[in-house]
Amino acid sequence: MKALEVRNIDTYYGTSHVLHDVSLEVPEGRIVCLLGRNGAGKSTTIRSIMGMTSAARGSIQIFGEEVRGWRSNLIYAKGVRVVPQGWHIFPMLSVEENLCLGIIRLSASEISKETEKAYELFPILRERKRQKASSLSGGELQMLAIARAIMGRARLLLMDEPSEGLAPLVLAQIGKTILELKQNGMTILLAEQNLHFTLQVADYYHIIDNGANVFSGGPKDLAVNKEVQVRYLGVGI
Repeated sequence: MKALEVRNIDTYYGTSHVLHDVSLEVPEGRIVCLLGRNGAGKSTTIRSIMGMTSAARGSIQIFGEEVRGWRSNLIYAKGVRVVPQGWHIFPMLSVEENLCLGIIRLSASEISKETEKAYELFPILRERKRQKASSLSGGELQMLAIARAIMGRARLLLMDEPSEGLAPLVLAQIGKTILELKQNGMTILLAEQNLHFTLQVADYYHIIDNGANVFSGGPKDLAVNKEVQVRYLGVGI
């Protein structure tokens, strides 16, 4: 089953045409990467999927149901969560208070179960749970953002640039966590520009440039296509 299917969407900011006929799909239980440089349209694609910026045309189906034009809270209720670029953590709240912001309509026992799930995934957050989020390192903030997103009944995770600003060792830990989430049944759309990082985790790739699809393929297809790597990502492996 397809957790997410985006077909031929066009998205505007005012009169500015940002996404042009963009399509992608994410099979349930897979990690799919949306690659592109800064400004390519990755974040706008995620905003369009989540209903934060409405697509003017096209189709967005989540677990087989058309959601284009839905409000973000209704899409959230279908189990779709976002790990935003820049974390968007509340600095004056504690780690545990930030985690609890990701929970709605759960009993006290369910809240305890969900926070325990987050602490098992990121043990360092258990140690920091009473600290204000402002005291955390960049890597710990990314862990907190991921942990908050999976609280409750999350089924599809949209991650926007999780590698940004992270040291290699921390990034390796984030990569292991992403794979662990997949093993536990999570479906993930990963918007990134770090090709080396994504080759460690993703099952399939879509590259976007100037708001349009320019490549789709598996890891082997992308790894051998030096022209695509250099032209659209500015790197070569």
